[in-house]
Amino acid sequence: MKLKPRRFLPWVASGVLALACAAAPVFAAEEGSPDPVNTPVGVAFHWFNFLLVAGALTYLVRKFMAPQFHSAAESISKAIHEAGDTRAAAERELQVAEQSLAGLHNEVQSMRGEATRESVAEAERLRKLTTTETEKIARAAQAEIHAAERAGLQELRSIAALLGTQRAAEILRARMTPGTESALFESFVAELERTPQ
Repeated sequence: MKLKPRRFLPWVASGVLALACAAAPVFAAEEGSPDPVNTPVGVAFHWFNFLLVAGALTYLVRKFMAPQFHSAAESISKAIHEAGDTRAAAERELQVAEQSLAGLHNEVQSMRGEATRESVAEAERLRKLTTTETEKIARAAQAEIHAAERAGLQELRSIAALLGTQRAAEILRARMTPGTESALFESFVAELERTPQ
């Protein structure tokens, strides 16, 4: 890099001035005069030295550190914008999630209502089915009872008829004599003869 004379001149002047400032206390100490630092010229040189160092530091910071500060500011600004975009996206997602959650609450309430209605309908259906089945079982039991009663009566009649026939046969045998038997036989034969053929 080539230095331009206009830019080079302030540097040279600053260097000569700094050298003069640094040499002044040495010259003053040789003469045996009072401490040059406490003189008004020394104070002025102190301020001048301070301004020179501060200016040089400012120049160096602006020259070499400004691009780094600028790039850091840009990256921070970019990060802030990205964070803002991310926050906006997160807020949108949160809003969608809250809407879904509200919809989910309504859906759960709807499902509960439907389940309750289905439960009531199923309970009613089971009650009707139970009533119908109970009635069928009662009718079947009544029919079975009537059938058993008829069968029992029929059996009782047949037993009574059998016992009655056996008792009658016993009574007849006990009363039947050979004379009665022959009279009964003759009356049977006579009855047969009167019957047309």
